[in-house]
Parts: sequence; C-alpha cells; structure tokens
Amino acid sequence: MKLSTIEITENEYLIKLSKENFDLAFINQLLKRIQSEVLFSSFKHVDQDDDLKSRNGGAERGSYYSHLDEK
Repeated sequence: MKLSTIEITENEYLIKLSKENFDLAFINQLLKRIQSEVLFSSFKHVDQDDDLKSRNGGAERGSYYSHLDEK
C-alpha cells in the first residue's frame, strides 16, 4: 500500500489509495461491503430489542394461569 492515507475527523472519513495498487472494481466492492456491514449491524440491534419485548410479553401471559386445568 504505497502512498495510501486515512484521515478521520469529527465529520468525515477520507481514504486516499494509489491507482497503481487499487482498481475501481476493488473500491466498489469495498464500499458495498462496508455498507452491508452497517446495514446488518443496524438490523441486529433492532432484532435484539424485539426479542426482549416478546420474551417479556410471554412471561406476563404465562403468569395469568397457575395450572394447566385453569386454561
């Protein structure tokens, strides 16, 4: 990776790569991979919250009945 730099500031990321070492197809694949990881991680957090809500809801419903014959 000759002459490659990464700058990270409060508002932006700047990545400079040499055209000799990296072609445009690779850069497109890299960007798609980063976007898919961000999307996946956002779905992962939403699913965990929903799981907790459904678990709590199920526990409340189960406490209404103390025996099977009461259902």
